[in-house]
Amino acid sequence: MKIAFDGKRFFNNNSGLGNYSRDLVRILAASFPDNEYFLFNDNQSQRGKDIVALPNVSFVETSKGSWSRQLKMGKDAQQINADIFHGLSGELPLKWTEKKIKKIVTIHDLIFLRFPQYYSFFDRKIHFWKFKKAAEQADLIIAISEQTKRDIIQFLKVPEEKIRVIYQGCHHAFKDYQNEEFLNSVKEKYDLPDRFILNVGTIEERKNLLNIVKAVNGAEIPLIVIGKKTKYFNKVQKFLKKNKLESQVHFLENVSMEELAAIYKLADIFVYPSLFEGFGIPVIEALFSETPVITSNVSCLPEAGGPDSVYIDPTNFEDIKAKITFLWDNESERNRRARKGLEFVQRFEDQLIAKNLHTVYQELMIK
Repeated sequence: MKIAFDGKRFFNNNSGLGNYSRDLVRILAASFPDNEYFLFNDNQSQRGKDIVALPNVSFVETSKGSWSRQLKMGKDAQQINADIFHGLSGELPLKWTEKKIKKIVTIHDLIFLRFPQYYSFFDRKIHFWKFKKAAEQADLIIAISEQTKRDIIQFLKVPEEKIRVIYQGCHHAFKDYQNEEFLNSVKEKYDLPDRFILNVGTIEERKNLLNIVKAVNGAEIPLIVIGKKTKYFNKVQKFLKKNKLESQVHFLENVSMEELAAIYKLADIFVYPSLFEGFGIPVIEALFSETPVITSNVSCLPEAGGPDSVYIDPTNFEDIKAKITFLWDNESERNRRARKGLEFVQRFEDQLIAKNLHTVYQELMIK
């Protein structure tokens, strides 16, 4: 098969949709090398250069001009006789020729509809129009969780039979062995305490960092935070200063993927009290790192966390405090949950995800 991808996020995004795009192409190319994979974009960055270097993966520069992604990318894919075009981030090109090509779109979440207060009126309207249009055009929609599938049915009015749930994986760094020497070097570089809890993710209101900070207030439990700061950070910082917590809560920046994987492994507990997620990749990053997880009992997070993660009400910092304290003081329980979590998270292994996705491609080709 010849499979064309919208490569915008693959080349332009550092995390989130970028990681999803790079991981998906990487595992398909490795697991099904007989296919040809084409990444369409108006530029080729250094991101994913090792993937583009694979013999069955190619970069294709799209036709120039304004709106080329919307108006020309699909036609360009048809020009090379691609069998399938896969939009990796909720969008599909608007214009096509009569030439036969199957269209798939991955929809990650519809958070802009569930939490409209976090988005401008204009952004909500544009997002909804793009997602609705892609859902109508697509021969098949991939949802990254059962939660997202339910939202697509509810908000976009898509029939259930048009949707397949295929979970995301995570970067191979979280599954790779890292020796003690490297772990110690990371610990020393970032001046990490001997024991700490970890939170990873954009520092924004939906991710709910403030309630973790409130939970550790009054407890001698160091918290390490890694994530891009937004204006919500000011609210967190104000609480830290008021309660003299600056020396207890540490923010790290410019952390490489390998260093991030090491920090997950060094942490005693990973805490992720998000109010809503499409999937929650940091949860499976922690589970692959054999670090026990405390996360929210809402949206898709129980899908990602499995039966042996600890679940909290994300709006109740006292609940978060109680669960953190419980695990912090109980090494045997941490070890048990870490071991069971590693067993559970194998369902998000690369080969299984690649197989499920390739099966969908094959089914689509014979329709």
